[in-house]
Amino acid sequence: MSAYVIVEVKVNDPVGYEDYKKLTAGTLTAYQGKFIVRGGKTKTLEGDWNPERLVILEFPNSDLAKAWWASPEYTVAKQIRYKHATSRMLVAEGI
Repeated sequence: MSAYVIVEVKVNDPVGYEDYKKLTAGTLTAYQGKFIVRGGKTKTLEGDWNPERLVILEFPNSDLAKAWWASPEYTVAKQIRYKHATSRMLVAEGI
């Protein structure tokens, strides 16, 4: 069952955040992850949710998604993200 990592990001330092973006793409391959949405334009249809930046990643299953998140490769990128942005992230299983 596919799994999706959904991330809402508020970038505090756009220049520093670029380093995170450059590193993240390469960390996905070993876990069969891919970007579905990566910072594209959004439009609120209901409620007051208006993310500054929205990212959605797809993995073959939630185990691979969680393994990617905890991986040494992504941990390096994650530390950069923590320094230059605030975010909320979850993994959701598809149907």
